[in-house]
Amino acid sequence: MKPFALLSVTDKSGIVEFAKGLAQRGYEILSTGGTGKMLAAFDVDYTGVSYYTGTPEFLGGRVKTLHPKVHGGILARHAEPEDQAVMEELNIRAIRVVAVNLYPFEDTVLSGAAREEVIENIDIGGPAMIRAAAKNAANVLVVVDPNDYDAVLQFLDSGEAGDLRERLRAKAFAHTAFYDSLIAEYFAGDGVLQGETASVGLRKVASLRYGENPHQQAALYVHPFQREGIAHAKQTWGKELSYNNLLDADAAWALVNDMRLLHEASHACAIIKHGNPCGAAWGNDNAEAFHRAREADPISAFGGIVALSHRVERRDAEALTAKGNFLEVVIAPGWDEQATEVFRSREGWGANVRLLSAEFPTRRRAIAMRSISGGVLMQTADLEDPIEWRVVTERHPTDGEVAAMQNAWAIVKHVRSNAIVLADESGLRGVGAGQMNRVQSVRLALEQAGDSAGGCALASDAFFPFPDSIEEAARHGVRAVIQPGGSKKDGDVVAAADRLGVAMVLTGVRHFRH
Repeated sequence: MKPFALLSVTDKSGIVEFAKGLAQRGYEILSTGGTGKMLAAFDVDYTGVSYYTGTPEFLGGRVKTLHPKVHGGILARHAEPEDQAVMEELNIRAIRVVAVNLYPFEDTVLSGAAREEVIENIDIGGPAMIRAAAKNAANVLVVVDPNDYDAVLQFLDSGEAGDLRERLRAKAFAHTAFYDSLIAEYFAGDGVLQGETASVGLRKVASLRYGENPHQQAALYVHPFQREGIAHAKQTWGKELSYNNLLDADAAWALVNDMRLLHEASHACAIIKHGNPCGAAWGNDNAEAFHRAREADPISAFGGIVALSHRVERRDAEALTAKGNFLEVVIAPGWDEQATEVFRSREGWGANVRLLSAEFPTRRRAIAMRSISGGVLMQTADLEDPIEWRVVTERHPTDGEVAAMQNAWAIVKHVRSNAIVLADESGLRGVGAGQMNRVQSVRLALEQAGDSAGGCALASDAFFPFPDSIEEAARHGVRAVIQPGGSKKDGDVVAAADRLGVAMVLTGVRHFRH
């Protein structure tokens, strides 16, 4: 008696050719309703699951393959006499190929369907068959990806040599694990961190040349339920993106998003180098915003990653490609064809610069993950900022100082700790990043700002443990400071500010970025 090949697929690409190939190799096709109808339309003979089991589909199609004759046929072991005896006694036939993929739960969620429809697209019988076949992979070929159909047919022709069974087993369990992770996340919603376990489903979309360094492997995975951000950006021109390009592009996109939300009427530009902002400014158009951002640190901006808050027009592209500039990546919400052509025709680096179109996030809550040895740290992303302006000094900031403080505070949370930002009403003027003590970050920011420091407000991502940073800033003309507060030395720090005529605001919110 011929062995069965059970075919029950939502993604029907290639299934007819696969079924014909299996039939030519001595398999009888066993199939469910939807797949069976497609096979019949192409004159492929098959046996219906309901006919084989003697049990019709019921509960609106919720039950069709959950039957002992199906699962017995999948789980039976060739080499076990007891298994074969039971199969013969119960008239169960062996199922030696299982090609199954699952209800479109992910697509249903993304379509905005009602909860009831989403629930109906949770597959039950499919995962059960896949897991059963994967458990019994020594006897059953389990296929969840249409791209593997040809390999399975070649495998059958070769006398079943090689490691295909184990590769298909691993792929099958990954397939059901990913599927279940999406379901779990859908129902957990924003409460994903409240559970004792966490399942996160990610799909690989690209292999990268290497990681942070050439000896490290890397790939890009995306979150299926999100369509915004750099991971889903569309590249319209330039070389392949690298691991570090993606990290910097994400940092730039996050910063320019906060900037556009702060000043919705203006155009914003962020320039990132090695994960930190080296330029950030607002202007009347992209070109003006870029010029102002670049002024903060022209040396670091060379070879930087630029993010713009508005669609790029030809005039903007001409400003970005002007002599003396060199950019690795430019990200924007959209591109005019003439603007793209300006980059394409730019001599030198124009052929390599990566041009990306991306969407700004529509929801303000997300989960941030970071791997450590042996585990993963998860937290809600640092998006919301319940800032409470509290002036704690005798002198209150002027309107211009308040505007500069707002700008500095929006930028500082995107700088690696210890983080210090000097900004005026138009944008960034100095950055101190990643130092082991805060006063050194202050010195670096002041050095970069130079003569413009006197017109700036200073923002710190965390409290000042001593008055020395305030004293250093005041010596360079800084007269407005915004910081979280919370140090045991807050009294000493505020007293120093009063003595030096510096206005100080405490926010009560810290923005560490390690």
